[in-house]
Amino acid sequence: MFVIEYKVKASKTQYTAIDEAIRTTQFVRNKCVRHWMDNQGVNKYDLSKLCKQLGNEFDFAKKLNSQARQVASERAWSAIHRFYQNCKAGIKGKKGYPQFQKNNRSVEYKATGWKLDPNTKKHITFTDKNHIGRVKLIGSRDIYFYSPDQIKRVRLVRRADGYYCQFLINIEVKERLEPTKKTIGLDVGLESFYTDSDGHKEPNPRFFREGEQKLKQLQRCLSRKQKGSSNRRKARQKLAKAYLRISRQRSEHAKRLARCVVRSNDLIAYENLKVSNMVKNHCLAKSISDVGWYQFRVWLEYFAEKFGKVAVAVPPQYTSQECSSCGRIVKKSLSTRTHACECGARLDRDENAAINILREGLRSAIRSVETCS
Repeated sequence: MFVIEYKVKASKTQYTAIDEAIRTTQFVRNKCVRHWMDNQGVNKYDLSKLCKQLGNEFDFAKKLNSQARQVASERAWSAIHRFYQNCKAGIKGKKGYPQFQKNNRSVEYKATGWKLDPNTKKHITFTDKNHIGRVKLIGSRDIYFYSPDQIKRVRLVRRADGYYCQFLINIEVKERLEPTKKTIGLDVGLESFYTDSDGHKEPNPRFFREGEQKLKQLQRCLSRKQKGSSNRRKARQKLAKAYLRISRQRSEHAKRLARCVVRSNDLIAYENLKVSNMVKNHCLAKSISDVGWYQFRVWLEYFAEKFGKVAVAVPPQYTSQECSSCGRIVKKSLSTRTHACECGARLDRDENAAINILREGLRSAIRSVETCS
C-alpha cells in the first residue's frame, strides 16, 4: 500500500467545511477515549457502536460520514491498543497512556463519502452532509490509473501551507533490480550523516541549524503580536510554514539518500539505534533530532522491501570500540575520532564502526538463512 498526495484547491466555504469535518473527527476520537476511561472492559467493537450513538445524539457528528466516524474510533483504539502492548512488554517509564487530542489535522474516509469526477480529471466530490462538495486536485500523478476498488481510503489533511488530499492505494509496489554484488555497512553520526564501510562520508546538511536564525526572527515577530489579532494569526502561519519547509527538506533528503544506497547495494547493515533514548541527552538532543536518523531508517527498510534487497539492523553495542582488524576492544571517548589499535590498525573511528556493522549484518543474514532452511 502506498500514498498519492494532491494539493486541494477550493473556496473559503469549502475550507471551513473541511475544518469542521476535522474537528468532528477529533471530537469522536476523544469521546471514544473518554468512554474507555470511564468503563472497564471496553473493546474496539464497543467504540464502534459508540460512533452511531454520537451521530444520533449530536447533529454536527451526524453530518460526518459514518465510516469517517468509524475511522476516528479506530484511531482511539490504536492508541489504547499501543498502551496495552507497552504494558505487556514491560516497557520502563511512560507506557503511552491515551491522551485527548487537541490539534487533529486530518479526516479520513473509507469506501463511501467521496466520489471521483468521471468527466473531469483531478476533481473529487465529498458527498456527506458537511457540504465540502467538489474540490480540485493539483498534482502530477494520475489517480485514474487505478481502479476505485484499489483506493481503500481518502484522507484530507490540513497543513501550514494549505490542504491536501491523500489516496491510499492497495497494490504491491515491487521493482526487481539486477544484483550489484555489493554489501555496505552504515554508521550514522552527527559530524557526517553516515560513514560507510568503504570509507565514504556523507555530509550532514543540518537543515534546522541552517534555518534556525530565520525561525528565531519569526518567533520574536510572533511574540510581539497581540493575542487574538489577525496579525498574530499571520505571524503564526509564517512560522509554521518555516518549520514545515525544514521538515520537508529533512524528509526528502533521507528518502533520496536511502533510495540511492539501496539501489547500489544488495545488503545494507545499519545500527538499531533507540533515538528516543538518545535525545534525552540535552547537549545533543537538537543535533540528533535535526539529522533525522529514524526517517532514514524507515526509508531504507521501505526501499529494501520494494527493490528486493536485504536490510539488517545491527545492535550498536561496541561497534565503535571493537577493532575491525583483530577484534580487540579499544576504549575511546566521543572526542577521539581516530581508531588506533595495538595490532597496527589505524583508521577513522566511524569507518571502523561501519566495518564492524557490516560484519555483524552479514552474520545476522547468514543465521536467518540457516534458520529458514
